[in-house]
Amino acid sequence: MNALLDKPGIIHPGARRLLDEVTTAPELPVRVTVVAPGGHGKTHLLGLLGRHYSDAGIEALLVDDADQLDDDEITKIKARAEETTAPVVLAFRPAARTKTLRTLADSFGRSVVLGAFGVDDVRRLVEHAGGDAATAADVHARTGGVPGLVLRAVTGRLADFRGELEQLDDDVHRYLIAAEAGAGRNLDLLAALLNRDREGLPEVFDSARATGLLGEDDVLLPIAAEAIRTWSSPGRRLTVLQRLVELQLRDGLPVLDLARSLLGTGSSGASAAAAFEAAAREAMSDDTKLAARFYEAASEAGGRGAALTVGWAHAAALAGDLDTALRLGDGMLGGTSDTDARAAGAEVAATVLAHRGELEHSAELYQWSGRAGSKAFAAIALLGTGKLEAARGVLETPEVPTLFAGAASRMARAITDSVSGCGAETLSALLGAASMLESAGAPAPLPDSPAALAALVGLHSGELALAESVLSRAVNGRIGGDLLAKRHRLLLGWVAMTAGDLKTAAEASMPPDGLEARDELFAATLQLGLARRASDLPGLQRSWDRAYQASMRQQPDLYSLLPLGELAIAAARGGAGAKLAGQLERAHAVLDELGNPPLWTATLRWHELHAAITVEDHASAGEHLAALNDFAPCGRYPAALAAAASGWLAVLTGTVDPEAITASSSELHELGLCWDASRLAGQAAIRTSDRKAMVQLLEAARQFQGRAPEPVAATGLSALSERELEVARLVVDGLTYKQAGSELFISGKTVEHHMARIRGKLGAGDRRELLAMLRELLPSGEG
Repeated sequence: MNALLDKPGIIHPGARRLLDEVTTAPELPVRVTVVAPGGHGKTHLLGLLGRHYSDAGIEALLVDDADQLDDDEITKIKARAEETTAPVVLAFRPAARTKTLRTLADSFGRSVVLGAFGVDDVRRLVEHAGGDAATAADVHARTGGVPGLVLRAVTGRLADFRGELEQLDDDVHRYLIAAEAGAGRNLDLLAALLNRDREGLPEVFDSARATGLLGEDDVLLPIAAEAIRTWSSPGRRLTVLQRLVELQLRDGLPVLDLARSLLGTGSSGASAAAAFEAAAREAMSDDTKLAARFYEAASEAGGRGAALTVGWAHAAALAGDLDTALRLGDGMLGGTSDTDARAAGAEVAATVLAHRGELEHSAELYQWSGRAGSKAFAAIALLGTGKLEAARGVLETPEVPTLFAGAASRMARAITDSVSGCGAETLSALLGAASMLESAGAPAPLPDSPAALAALVGLHSGELALAESVLSRAVNGRIGGDLLAKRHRLLLGWVAMTAGDLKTAAEASMPPDGLEARDELFAATLQLGLARRASDLPGLQRSWDRAYQASMRQQPDLYSLLPLGELAIAAARGGAGAKLAGQLERAHAVLDELGNPPLWTATLRWHELHAAITVEDHASAGEHLAALNDFAPCGRYPAALAAAASGWLAVLTGTVDPEAITASSSELHELGLCWDASRLAGQAAIRTSDRKAMVQLLEAARQFQGRAPEPVAATGLSALSERELEVARLVVDGLTYKQAGSELFISGKTVEHHMARIRGKLGAGDRRELLAMLRELLPSGEG
């Protein structure tokens, strides 16, 4: 391996100067010491010197590892150096030098101190070893440039560490294990571990530095830390780590970092279990997945007790591992006489069931639990299933006024009040609850968050900016842990889709793996809605099965009306309306029990109106319009939906009033419903026979998609290339894509690509709207 160090240019400057002197005048008497920590090339330098002296016929005394010699051996070397003029070179580490060795070294008067390689030297060595020079900086960072460690890194001979570590002084070895575990700077802890007072520690530190395994900052080099973990005796390492943890526990000090090193070591027993449990509590606020791992390790180490099980169940739930949380929660419900533990089990089980769409059972368990916030969460679940009076009854009993319980109670009261009158104050109250919960943290798993409920209310009332804002704060603040992270992101996707920002919405969509029933319903219908808005029929067909199956896995409730409405439109387009009839009936049964609150009912009616329009069911569309008109006095949003619904029915009957349609579309656009606004104007343009009205409505459709308005004729055509104009004229003349391609000597697929670009440039919502626009832009006689 050291042969790599014989390559030209790979040598420490001090060593190079000494070699040059010996090569030039080998007969001159030399008295020199070579000093460096382990791995810095002392042995290699002595080998090079030995070859030079041998070639010159000179008998030199070259002594390696002089720090390992006893006083008698050092005295003999001193005597020989005084008796002869032959070269004498001593190599040793800077620590553990006896007085006799120091005296001899001082008498030589000259010392060569070897240092670490720079990045350029490491790069040359990596190249000579056949490695990628681009990795030189990484190798240097990993090894600190220590030549021996660089050689091991580039040749892969890391197993050499095993023997080297076994030969270390016991205190040094234990110190290095402690340093790898993060205790290298805790002097009190190290003193207790090594059974020394603090004044005795510098000797150990000096010996550790002499190994060459520490960097300039006295921190273990990365390759050395890896070696300690991998090649130290497992028994010795485990003994040291457990002792460190015991000392920390004894003094009531944090154990998280030390306990992290114990994970996966098989450590067991009372002290290990106590350490893992203490570490889990420390990790809970920042990393619930790590906390759950620690709780599991505590259990495997032999830990028992209600506190451990409760903590593990909470951590698993907050980490999103609901299978484990439910198993532990259900076990506490039926397997312990500890009242508090049984209450905690009920709370955890109730939370899991809420995420799985089982609100009735969830409400029952929350009421039984009686823990902080449980009454509020029970009320939210009860209201979701239409049980208004029961929800109000639960909220009549006051809870302990903690910040967390206060946020939960405020959230529940806001949602309960949302079904009374127009629910005008609901969003404000939920935003306040979300802010309160941000301050309180999340000491318990949440069935839902104020931010998520506020976003739902925002989506049901046209307050998309507020919905996006509160969800973004929840995501950034990790409110509800991993348990609610997916829900918050999915709802952000729904906000983006509703606003017509399909790209952002698509980024928020998620695959079904790992999603609970409620999140899966929102994720599946988000993909369904994106396909519908993009006029992606194959995508719509692919998404339908997933979305329909997701809807069948949970009962409709107040908080799932948005995905149900999206499903209703897709079902109508796919001729599957009958399959969804039962789901819609149950949803309306919930709304009927709640008195058909405008805040929640209007949006479902709006979706059902579009489903009826899709199948040209004018009678059903009229019923939904009548309901929307009843809700119109409750505010700008229901009034806008009612006006737009009237516009849609007028469009269907062919009585298009361009001013009324434009005004309705404009109101939808201002409320954030850009796609709906553009589609209403575009479809009205397609169905009118009045050319002037068509131009006006097409212009409105482009504007409401969020694009800057463009003059319809010259500017619209000037945006197209010559080839795009040729394609457009042929398609407008009635040719298929394949026929147009034959005329232009291109493929039908290329024509399709040209049409897609034309659609984007002109801002058309779908193919029918694009053809209507092109017919207006390319009047007869120009084709």
